[in-house]
Amino acid sequence: MIGERAQLNVDFGLTAQDYAEHRAGFPDSLFERLTDFGIGTVGQKIVDLGTGTGSLARGFALRGCRVIGIDPAEDMLAHARALDLEAGLSIEYQVATAEATGLPSASAQVVAAGQCWHWFERALAAKEASRILHPGGCLLITHFDWLPIKGNIVAETEDLILAHNPSWNMSGGDGMYPQWLPGLSEAGFRDIETFSYDQDVPYTHTSWRGRIRASAGVGASLTAEKVEIFDRALATLLKTKYPEEILQVPHRVFAVIARLNF
Repeated sequence: MIGERAQLNVDFGLTAQDYAEHRAGFPDSLFERLTDFGIGTVGQKIVDLGTGTGSLARGFALRGCRVIGIDPAEDMLAHARALDLEAGLSIEYQVATAEATGLPSASAQVVAAGQCWHWFERALAAKEASRILHPGGCLLITHFDWLPIKGNIVAETEDLILAHNPSWNMSGGDGMYPQWLPGLSEAGFRDIETFSYDQDVPYTHTSWRGRIRASAGVGASLTAEKVEIFDRALATLLKTKYPEEILQVPHRVFAVIARLNF
């Protein structure tokens, strides 16, 4: 199945700066829960597909894992390296796709994909993950999504995105992805487990505007002029309806863990 990228014509390289500065990284609580599944242990070899600016890769590296980040956008990887430097880390990154990493077979204990499985040609990505995993290794797919609830800032922001970009087709999500599971079984993965939980993320007006500019429906798909027009409209919405200094934005963590059955 072809990922939604083909429909949306999205290029996150266009918004790499905002992406690096304003998108919330995966919370520490996720990495703590993953240890119960044997994921994220010291010295573990992890390949992070669609690594972007390295949020998931950095979280694992900070816990002593040996991580390789894969992404097709060099602009994103440049920001990942800069963020790693600030964190005192040196992670290996390679320009490649999730469907064709170029990595050796059976070279990873964990293959991870954070906030990106929907952009891949998923059958090919699952096949590639099974190729580069050790026998018995595991695939982690995880998301950290904002939650549009009627009347909240997320729902109103999504309405504003649609007003400026009617072709955007990712609104109204609930942060749950059961549709990922059948394809994993077909690629040879078994013992599939999932978990989810909710967590608020604090944003200032400035950081929420930056976060939204860094989204698929705005900075990654609109022209610079249209992004500026949208950003002014969002600033007005925040000032008039959400004047509080800090916005507590509800998010949901969702994770799939699947083990290779050969």
